[in-house]
Amino acid sequence: MSGHSKWATTKHKKAAADAKRGKIFTKLTKELTTAARLGGGDASGNPRLRLALEKAREVNMPADNIKRAIQKGTGELPGVAYEEISYEGYGPGGVALLIDTLTDNKVRTVAEIRHLLSKNGGNMGESGCVSWMFEQKGYILVGKDKADEDTLMTVALDAGAEDMKNSEGEDNFEVTTDPANFDAVKAAIEQAGIAIASAEITKLPKNEVSITEESVAAQMLRLMEAIEDNDDVNEVYANFDIPDDLMARISGD
Repeated sequence: MSGHSKWATTKHKKAAADAKRGKIFTKLTKELTTAARLGGGDASGNPRLRLALEKAREVNMPADNIKRAIQKGTGELPGVAYEEISYEGYGPGGVALLIDTLTDNKVRTVAEIRHLLSKNGGNMGESGCVSWMFEQKGYILVGKDKADEDTLMTVALDAGAEDMKNSEGEDNFEVTTDPANFDAVKAAIEQAGIAIASAEITKLPKNEVSITEESVAAQMLRLMEAIEDNDDVNEVYANFDIPDDLMARISGD
């Protein structure tokens, strides 16, 4: 899962930059509204809303914005009902892409996604063509400078985690859980005084496509960023793995 780790770290940095210009607030507003509409406005009984609230607080989304988004979802305020639609396709080098959207106009959204794919060396696929390559998991990143490996492993596994990876050359430990155990594992790690770099319910690839050619890697990252930047896109998942040195060179880190 090293590829996912690197992209998750890149995305986390990008979220902070997006917050400065308000772009991520647009996406979070949709997610908060949809989570509240589907599961109610009480975060204690709505895991999806609870996770959305955590993301909103991480990027310092104003409390009034959060409250209004939730009230639109519960019907206390008038608002748009967003439709959840997933699109599947391929990126450069045969990378599988699964794109989750929240939209009030699916005709516009599918046209924009198709355009972004074709413009950046990808193409739209049929429903079901790549979704089987991913599985939903709880995913927690902990910096290697923030925890002792044995301690973190003991805490995570005792709380119900499925696995913990310590990939050579990576900056983070990767803890994976069944989605049902995500909250318990996350809470246990935090209660142990271990700082978490990021935590989410996500879709992890069962297998990865290694990209070693710089031009293909650069095109793949451009495509990912272009899709992420689309206001209707909630999440994008991919199964690429780019070596650390190449990733750093392309992203300018």
